[in-house]
Amino acid sequence: MFNVAEEIGEKVKSVVPMEVQIRGAHLYDKTRRWVTRTDGQKVFVEQPIPPVEEVELADIDLSNPFLYRQGRWQSYFERVRNEAPVHYQANSPFGPFWSVTRHADIVAVDKNHEAFSAEPFIVIGEPPRFMDLAMFIAMDPPRHDLQRAAVQGVVAPKNLREMEGLIRSRVKEVLDELPVDQPFNWVDRVSVELTARMLATLLDFPYEQRHKLVEWSDLASSMEQANGGPSDNDEVFRGIVDMARGLSALWHDKKARLAAGEEPGFDLITMLQSNEDTKDLIDRPMEFLGNLTLLIVGGNDTTRNSMSGGVLALNQFPEQFEKLKANPDLIPNMVSEIIRWQTPLAYMRRIAKKDTVLNGQFIRKGDKLVMWYASGNRDERVFERPDELVIDRKNARNHIAFGFGVHRCMGNRLAEMQLRILWEELLTRFEKIEVVDEPEYVQSNFVRGISKLTVRLTPKTQA
Repeated sequence: MFNVAEEIGEKVKSVVPMEVQIRGAHLYDKTRRWVTRTDGQKVFVEQPIPPVEEVELADIDLSNPFLYRQGRWQSYFERVRNEAPVHYQANSPFGPFWSVTRHADIVAVDKNHEAFSAEPFIVIGEPPRFMDLAMFIAMDPPRHDLQRAAVQGVVAPKNLREMEGLIRSRVKEVLDELPVDQPFNWVDRVSVELTARMLATLLDFPYEQRHKLVEWSDLASSMEQANGGPSDNDEVFRGIVDMARGLSALWHDKKARLAAGEEPGFDLITMLQSNEDTKDLIDRPMEFLGNLTLLIVGGNDTTRNSMSGGVLALNQFPEQFEKLKANPDLIPNMVSEIIRWQTPLAYMRRIAKKDTVLNGQFIRKGDKLVMWYASGNRDERVFERPDELVIDRKNARNHIAFGFGVHRCMGNRLAEMQLRILWEELLTRFEKIEVVDEPEYVQSNFVRGISKLTVRLTPKTQA
């Protein structure tokens, strides 16, 4: 049915400047908070997470971000996988939803976009009013396919081969500047730095400002509406305004340079401007900001948290590091195993398009489902000793951390290449990478992120 109100809304969005729309959403959010401050806005508040056996099955809420921060998530997922693999939570702060926790069921949902829609959002919660950023990962075909195709070429095999030398030179530069025999934060000095450099390259973003991309990515995924816990939404909105300004300036600068005769590159902005379906993306402000945010967050979280997670895992399973040093040819398989073990993004959500049955549970049209990749990658039915890192695991590539089907992460090969090169260069330099303090984790049920990992490096002795 033709929706006049929706069409008018879209036209209004197209003419109102992006920054004004964000400020309006911020004002609405602040007003809502003030008006509802006495009626118990529902967010998770951190409390000690009890052992899972002390909790009624119906009361388990896998969307609680503090399950992850406190390291309780494995036991909760294990119980749900075994007792209620398609589990209904009726009273979450995010509203009712189904948790899909077994590997096979997740794949079944993820590949069936005709029955389970990615629209309108991929996070459990709803974004603030008027901040419903449109992004192709939260679109169904055919619209999804058209917008994804516009940027897919940046990670084509030919481009990856050409990027390998640049990635290696940057890894060498970062590693050669690290302190040895003294503690430092691996996340800041290695994971964030390498990720920022790669993002700047992919977007042709000013290199000296590259850390802004990581900051924007962190802010975009930190809202309580996304992760369930308290957040400073004033800071988040200020960051989003800054991001909108920076990315708009980048778009216009690139367009002017191309018009002046600059040779087109293989960066994401050039590709978007060169494609018929996305060349006017800047004229659709929330779609422009949504898709650029998606590309930044996607390029940040997977690689960055796998870079940190791999170091942590090899410390928890030191015999695997010895195995690696004895056989560096295991690095490519180890990269897949690290991504499985870490699972940098814990889930994606879907909405049932029709009544259906999933593993014996009746799902009604309109029901919300959450595919817990973090659980599927620890499914005992697929992975033997799933909580362990096993770098020569035969089926490591069967992990689902990149998703499955039409929404499978388009940058998966680039992420794997970055991790492979990092470990190739680490092995030539260091005898030991020792974690010397407890890791600190981000507050999120979506990003399985490490915020601080203090390590000490022991260099290889020269023969």
